[in-house]
Amino acid sequence: MVDLFALIKNSLHGIANDIELVDIERLSSGILRVTIDKTCGISIDDCEIVTRHLSCVFAAENIDYRQLEISSPGIDRPLRKESDFTRFSGERIVLKLNNPFDGQKVFHGILRVQNPLLLNNSSVTSPINTMFSIEFDDNEKKNNLKVINFNINDVCYAKLDPILDFKGRKQ
Repeated sequence: MVDLFALIKNSLHGIANDIELVDIERLSSGILRVTIDKTCGISIDDCEIVTRHLSCVFAAENIDYRQLEISSPGIDRPLRKESDFTRFSGERIVLKLNNPFDGQKVFHGILRVQNPLLLNNSSVTSPINTMFSIEFDDNEKKNNLKVINFNINDVCYAKLDPILDFKGRKQ
């Protein structure tokens, strides 16, 4: 059996180093959904290039699928890897912890990196077990920020949680 994630990830490096493989989903209806992202965002042209490229790769590797879908992760992008948490530091997220903190598992707030990347001989290296935190409003007290520290192993799931204002009002 072919490791589909590794195959796609390695083949994407062949066409563009800045395209990141976020997720793969194989549906029972035969749809193979591949989610990609770039630092500056994904365009329709990026999706088209990846679709053409992966169609050729899958044909060569005899990967069976009925329909191939390539898409961006959207505005509520999931955060799975340590690099995702570091990249989106300062953004609003929703976080679910494996174990409750003060009787609560789900938090909405601002993601922070507690021990940022270390600089070592002009190359960037990440420390082991990077600590992150989330700043959120305490529901019991007005204008009182609480902070919870966590590492990647404490997370059940996390995703971006932007506040959208379609009416153009300032907040």
